[in-house]
Amino acid sequence: MILRRVLTQGAAILALGLLDALGIWTFCSLLLRGEYWMAVGLAVALALINWIYLSKRTYPLKYLFPGLFFLVLFVLYPIGYNIYIAFTNYGTGHILSKEQAIAQIESRLYLPPDAETFDYVVFQEEGGTGFAFLLYPKEGPALFAREGEVVPVAPGVPGFLDQDGDGVVDGAEGYRRLGLPEVVQNLSTLQAMEFPYGEKILRMTSLQEFAAFERRYRYDPEKDVMVDLLSGTGYRPVEGFFTSPEGEALLPGFTIFVGGRNFFALVTNPQISGPFFRVFAWTFAYAFFSVILTFALGLFLAYHLNNPYLRFRKTYRMLLIVPYAIPAFISVLMWRGFFNPEVGVFNQILYSLFGIKIPWLQDPFWAKVALLLNNLWLGFPYMMIISLGALQSIPEELHEAAQIDGASTWQRFWRITFPLLLVSLAPLLIGSFAFNFNNFTNIYLLTEGRPPIPGAQTPAGSTDILISYTYRLAFEGQRGNQYGLASAVSILIFFIIGTISWINFRFTRALEEVSENV
Repeated sequence: MILRRVLTQGAAILALGLLDALGIWTFCSLLLRGEYWMAVGLAVALALINWIYLSKRTYPLKYLFPGLFFLVLFVLYPIGYNIYIAFTNYGTGHILSKEQAIAQIESRLYLPPDAETFDYVVFQEEGGTGFAFLLYPKEGPALFAREGEVVPVAPGVPGFLDQDGDGVVDGAEGYRRLGLPEVVQNLSTLQAMEFPYGEKILRMTSLQEFAAFERRYRYDPEKDVMVDLLSGTGYRPVEGFFTSPEGEALLPGFTIFVGGRNFFALVTNPQISGPFFRVFAWTFAYAFFSVILTFALGLFLAYHLNNPYLRFRKTYRMLLIVPYAIPAFISVLMWRGFFNPEVGVFNQILYSLFGIKIPWLQDPFWAKVALLLNNLWLGFPYMMIISLGALQSIPEELHEAAQIDGASTWQRFWRITFPLLLVSLAPLLIGSFAFNFNNFTNIYLLTEGRPPIPGAQTPAGSTDILISYTYRLAFEGQRGNQYGLASAVSILIFFIIGTISWINFRFTRALEEVSENV
């Protein structure tokens, strides 16, 4: 026991030491990169971990901490980050921070008409992959450019060679000269290389020439202005873009805090609010009718399958459970083929019987009908199973007593069976409503949210529900990805589902009180 305890403690200390070593290395790397907030967060986390696992007073936390850590990492942090994004303009054109956008804009170069040009020779390290250049200006000594530095050279300078004796450096020790085929082979790498040359930047312009480029923009942090050094125009930050007085914006933009603008746009902007409220209404309608239709069919089948005198009822149960056994995404893709207006099974049957073809996935009304039919196929086996179980839990004596009192079949079902069914099934029905409220798979695989809503500024479709609408906002917008607006919609979905869950608990408690009096 003592040996095992010593080995266990030694292994724990060793693991903690390795974690600390890795954490300290990462901490130093973050400091060198200027990521001070991340470095501080890492330091606090390491200190907390060491305190928990080295202190005797925190014994319970030794077992709780791993679960809490992953809870924060995979649940709380994504929720918090999503809330943050909902209050920003984060999206296409506004992905970068302001500092990153400034760095990208300042890195842009232009070639003046009177730019200084150079002939050049390319070298590569012997036994290595690094490249260097000998640059020959029109006047003055040659320049040797390598690894971000440019130095003047002349014959007699140690390390440089004048192999043909013409008074011009044409070689360097430790480097071999590349021929034209090798230059072409490495052209993409060579063209990306830049070398500082005073206030200018030396870059390759062709296979024969280097040139001195100049920076196009410079940021003035005191005035918060991006200055165009070529024209003298000042660009001030406006709505996440550096914008000129004439309204010209420099790309890329940057992320800014916009407050509740994304939420207000869902209500006040007609081009956004109109499609949004249509999607919002259809989401509730889709979830409601999906539950009603699947429950009605499932209960109907369960009621008859519960009859002990029904022949082959085990076979019927086995056959009716098949849709539930097939993965949902496979069934949806199969039904998408069935609804094909030209070669689909449904239209072939309708055309052969009545001479009509229905535009199942092209017309908004029929696309919604197709979704409900498909969801009916997917959902009725589940409702049948839970209804069958609930029916078998109802004491038969209640039905016999009601029959003796003269109650009809309908009266026995409506007055006894159905209320008792709701006691156990109501929470499941509310849960099914919440599931269909977010049933992304059925919507996206069958209709992709289409057909589109005419005139919508956002990628909203007639069959989109909120979750598919959020996805399309984030990844399929014609104006780019609108992550901020999509995050605002996801927060709205969160509150709706939270409200449904609250109703579920309250309704369940109320039904339990009713069942006590039945």
